[in-house]
Amino acid sequence: MRPMRQNELAGGEAVPPAAQPRPGARNATLLATSVLTIMSAATIAPALPAMQAHFAGTDQVALMTRLVLTIPALAIALVALPAGGIIDRWGRRPFLIGAIGLYGIAGMSGLVLDSLGAILAGRALLGVAVAMIMTTATALVGDYLAGPARDRFLGLQSAAIGGGGLLCLTGGGLLAEIDWRAPFAIYGMAFLLLPAVIAFIAEPARGTAVRPEPRGATHGSPAALTLLLTAAVLNSIIFYLVPTQLPFHLRELGHAEPSRAGLAIGLFTLAQAVVSLGFGRLRRSWSSTTLFGIGFGLMATGYGFVAMAESYAAVVAAIVVTGFGMGLVIPNLGATALTVAPPALRGRVAGGLTASIFLGQFLSPLVSQPWIGAFGYAATFRDMAVALAAMAVTGLVLAGHGRARS
Repeated sequence: MRPMRQNELAGGEAVPPAAQPRPGARNATLLATSVLTIMSAATIAPALPAMQAHFAGTDQVALMTRLVLTIPALAIALVALPAGGIIDRWGRRPFLIGAIGLYGIAGMSGLVLDSLGAILAGRALLGVAVAMIMTTATALVGDYLAGPARDRFLGLQSAAIGGGGLLCLTGGGLLAEIDWRAPFAIYGMAFLLLPAVIAFIAEPARGTAVRPEPRGATHGSPAALTLLLTAAVLNSIIFYLVPTQLPFHLRELGHAEPSRAGLAIGLFTLAQAVVSLGFGRLRRSWSSTTLFGIGFGLMATGYGFVAMAESYAAVVAAIVVTGFGMGLVIPNLGATALTVAPPALRGRVAGGLTASIFLGQFLSPLVSQPWIGAFGYAATFRDMAVALAAMAVTGLVLAGHGRARS
């Protein structure tokens, strides 16, 4: 076995240090880039009721208002997989820079557009940008890092997304009380990030981007990848009840203020961040299937309590429990995907995961809105808790089979 280089001992680098300027600044920039993904939808979630009231005369306004939140997810689901192939073939950096610029322009378009159709078009362009950003950022994590260092970074990434979500959602809720358009201004943060991306994100050398993993690493079968992507779709369908339906559920319970919805969803993302910080340590002790079982189980518990809650405090407490589960599931999806992915196909696997996550987000209101219309908000959260419990049992059973084979 060859001696490990000093940089591999310190940080698990998969790319020679000469190929990358200032790894600390590079990693911090990647973390900040990841926050843009949570901003893409959740920032305007607290403004949905006021937006629906503003466009009250529009046909199918209830569904269309929720699609404003999730139409980026459809664009992401359509674009992410081909985007992965493009960046595998042509490189990462130029597409990341262009996508961040498009993100800022499309995201802020809601400040001036005055029809739901036009706003939906702007949100679709935002989705194209997010597809490129998320796919490229995930592939770069696989290019730069390996092993435990990668797991630690993915935990930090999920925590950064959760912390950024708290700030964006809370800020979005406060801005929504001024005017429903005001939260769209937050997307301008992309322009503040662009100089750091230009300065600190370098293109991995063509030979290192497809370099084999450290000895002992394994790649999964197509069946394992299919199961993972299916879990990602189902998780997103169920999880996205929080930003799309929780503000309306709170209004039904008598808590109509956008700031309260923003705070509740923000605390959800903060709970996710707290658990994600320890993901690297947990990943060394438990298998990915065990972590999925525990994470889905916590989410099922939280949704069950949301269904029973009758006060704002009880809803917030239940949502925090759900966030603890998401703090395990989200980084575990990324870590498992990068383990399954052969290095030469890393961009395409990252694109497939991105597409699966956001396809679920787009489908979420299409699934939940008819369910809510037939059974109500509380019953919908209850039924989704049952689905999550089934996913938790599946994960734990697979973990048991894995231990038995070992």
